[in-house]
Amino acid sequence: MTIDTPILQFGTSRFLLAHADFFISEALATGKAIGRIAVVQTTSSAESAKRIAALGSDKGYPVRIRGLQGGEVIDQEYMGGAVIRSLTAANDWGDVRDIAMKADVILSNTGDRGYDLDAGDGPHLAADFTSVPRSFPAKLCMLLLERFQKNPEVPVSIFPCELVPRNGDRLKSILRDLANAWQLPAGFSFYLNEKCRFANSLVDRIVSEAIDPVGAVAEPYALWAIEKQEGLTLPCRHPAIVLTDDLNRYETLKLFLLNLGHSYLAERWQQDGRAPDETVREAMQDKGLSADLEAVWRGEVLPVFAAAGMGDEAPAYVDEVRERFMNPFLAHRLADIASNHDEKKRRRFAPVIAWAERLQLSLPQPKLRAGLATINNGI
Repeated sequence: MTIDTPILQFGTSRFLLAHADFFISEALATGKAIGRIAVVQTTSSAESAKRIAALGSDKGYPVRIRGLQGGEVIDQEYMGGAVIRSLTAANDWGDVRDIAMKADVILSNTGDRGYDLDAGDGPHLAADFTSVPRSFPAKLCMLLLERFQKNPEVPVSIFPCELVPRNGDRLKSILRDLANAWQLPAGFSFYLNEKCRFANSLVDRIVSEAIDPVGAVAEPYALWAIEKQEGLTLPCRHPAIVLTDDLNRYETLKLFLLNLGHSYLAERWQQDGRAPDETVREAMQDKGLSADLEAVWRGEVLPVFAAAGMGDEAPAYVDEVRERFMNPFLAHRLADIASNHDEKKRRRFAPVIAWAERLQLSLPQPKLRAGLATINNGI
C-alpha cells in the first residue's frame, strides 16, 4: 500500500519533533495540514537511528510541554502523530527519491554543520541518481535535479529550519553554487529560481530533553516565523506559525532580547565567579542579578526598540522571555550558554550599541559596553 506523504523531512532532531512536526500533528486533527511526514535520517548517528526505528512503529511519540504560560504552570503530555514513514538515506535512497518527486514540502533541521559540503560529492552524482550523496546540500541538489528532469512544472516549497540567518536564501545559494560548479544543465538553475520556493524562517522553542527512544520535552512558548513569498505552500496552519513581511523584526527581538539576556547572565556568571552549575532560572532567582538584567533590558535595549518603532512589541516580548527564563522544569546551564562567549557578545551586544548610535540616541549603555570591554579587542 502506498502511503501519501506530501512532506519530506531531513533530520530526526528532537527539536523538529516538538516544533514543526508537532504543529503539523495538531493541525491534522483540525484539517489544517496538507498531510503527513516521511522523515529521513541523513547521518550515521546511533541516536538518530534509534529515533528512526521507533518512528517506524507508527505509534506516534510523546511531546511533553512543561513550563510557565501566563503565570500558570504547564505540565502536559501529548502524542505527535504526523510522522508516518521513517527512512535512512543510506538504505532507503530509492524510496526517498520517489517521495521527493511528489512532495509538496521539504523540511530540514540538520544540525550546526548541516550545510557543510563533502569532498566526496561531485558532478558524478548527476550521472547516476541511485548513488547516495554524502552531504545534505548534495542530497537535496540531486533530488531536485531529478525532479527537474521528471516533474519540472510542479513547484515545491523548501523550509530549512537550521538556525542560520536567511536560511532559505543561504541553502538556495549553496545549491546554485553546486549547480554551477558541477556544470549541471542551465535550465536547472532557472528551475531552482522559479519552481523551488526556499523559505526564510525563524524557529524558536526550547526543546530541553529527549524522551527515549523517541519524543521530546519542550517549553510552552513556540514560534515559527516565516517570510511571506508568492507561491509558498505551508505544511499546515497553526497558531504558532506567523507569516510576515518583516522577518527581521522577529530575528531582532530574539537576538537582542532573549539571546542578549542569556549572554548578559553568562557574562555575570563568568565575571562574578558564580556556581559552576548555575542555571538561568537560578540566576533569575538572585534578586540582585535579575534586577541588573532588568536594568539592561529597560535602560539599554528597550529604548532602542522604542526609537525604531517597536515600543509596544518589544516590552511584550520581554515579558515572555522573563517567563521562559523562569521555567521551573528547564535546567539551562549558564556554562553551556557561555560557550563561544566573546563571539556571542560581538553579535548580541555590539549591534545594539551601533543601532542606538545610528538612531542618534543619547544612551550610555554602560553594562553592555562593560561586557564588550572584557573582549580583548573590544567592539
